[in-house]
Amino acid sequence: MKKNWISILLILILAGTLPILTAFSNKEPQTLYRVYLKGESIGLIKSKSALEEYIDKKQNQIKEKFGVNKVYLPEDLDIEKEITFDDNVSSIKEIYKKIENISPFTIRGYEITIGGVDSQAVDGTEVKGKKQKIYVLDKKIFEEAVDNIVRSFVTEEDYENYANGTQKEIKDVGKIIESISIENKITIKRANIPVDETIYQDTSTLSKYLMFGTTEDQQKYTVQEGDTIEAIAFNNKISTEEFMIANPSFTSTNSLLYPGQEVTLGILKPQFRVVEIDHVVFDEETNYQTETQYDNTKEVGYSEIKQQGVKGVTRITQKIQKVNGATVDVAAVGTGEVLKEPINEIIVRGGKKSSYVGYGNVVATAGDWGWPATCSSVSSPFGYRWGTLHDAIDIAGCGYGSNIFAAKDGIVVQSGYKYDNGEFVTIDHGNGYYSLYAHMVSGSRRVRVGDYVVKGQIIGSMGRTGAATGVHLHFAIWRGYPYRGGSPLNPLAFY
Repeated sequence: MKKNWISILLILILAGTLPILTAFSNKEPQTLYRVYLKGESIGLIKSKSALEEYIDKKQNQIKEKFGVNKVYLPEDLDIEKEITFDDNVSSIKEIYKKIENISPFTIRGYEITIGGVDSQAVDGTEVKGKKQKIYVLDKKIFEEAVDNIVRSFVTEEDYENYANGTQKEIKDVGKIIESISIENKITIKRANIPVDETIYQDTSTLSKYLMFGTTEDQQKYTVQEGDTIEAIAFNNKISTEEFMIANPSFTSTNSLLYPGQEVTLGILKPQFRVVEIDHVVFDEETNYQTETQYDNTKEVGYSEIKQQGVKGVTRITQKIQKVNGATVDVAAVGTGEVLKEPINEIIVRGGKKSSYVGYGNVVATAGDWGWPATCSSVSSPFGYRWGTLHDAIDIAGCGYGSNIFAAKDGIVVQSGYKYDNGEFVTIDHGNGYYSLYAHMVSGSRRVRVGDYVVKGQIIGSMGRTGAATGVHLHFAIWRGYPYRGGSPLNPLAFY
């Protein structure tokens, strides 16, 4: 009985496989091409080149739009050779129909990768730079656009002299550009570009994007009677430098405007960092020191100038680093050559404290304020920069650890550390005026809250604590308590 069941089983197996063997015995394996779209098989075709030619023939609209001679397969389309008995072959037209509404076709061009540059936020946290890709048909378009951006941040004459090696040697005073570079890593490679990407076909459009971060039209403004470039820029939260870059027809901030004239107010968002290193030599007036002598027979509040101060002159050599036209670091080279020694001012003040009734009569007027540093180079002015208000002036080039002075008599209301200001001091000068001194050397503050200070008194040393890119003094004057309802003022208006 067992043998019968085995015989029956063998008959059934043979009956099932025989048709299969018969079917394949009449076929020869053939070489076909399996087409994969987004990793999924969409059919077999006889010729890869036939599909490529069909796509190129059908996409005349793409050729006309981009001015190219050939259209290529989509990026996510793969075609692999396959030896198979399967005769379920699709036509080229059928495969094309499956592709055309799902994946974009490609054209030959250049893929440009602009690497990100890490930076530091105002709260001290690290911000990772973001890389981006830009597509062009001709890499010359990108090269010309980059050149346009560099020329926007460096004056035409300086750039030409630097590029041609015709800069004049510094004899007494002057400036030479030591280097111009792009901080971001940029790579360019030949690639097939999907036609649904933004593909730049002309230099002006790409230049606009690289400068403003968009190709949309920038805000326009119609000049009114009495307008100045400085006023228009400040009222629209841009710097005068940004205004000049957005309106290259103006050669100076003193250029005349006329009512009805239309100007551009775009906020710059450069897509890479142009770094310029300058070697600068100049003669600078050096501030005299103020010596205070106390006469205990006179009451506090009494003040008399015993000796007028006279400014000196020092020849200064600096290395200045600029990023996208804005000065970010100033380093002194050596201690400077003294051409004329300053003569200190001597003030006699009353020291009789029994009659002291406060400091409320201090008046903030132009010409009555002392300079807070040993040098006078303003590396960054008061005003808007890239849409953000810089509410102070930055004084740089004096050197790490150089003295910082109280700009006017008053009482210290803040002396401490803050993540953005670093080591800083705030002085109340009465009548609602305050001055703020930031980025001091750690541990260099010489005054405490409640101390009464006089103009010219040393209150700390210049450093780079907090959110500072280089050694400098962030010097601010406020009407009202800083960051507590007060309004920042341009410190240079007081000198």
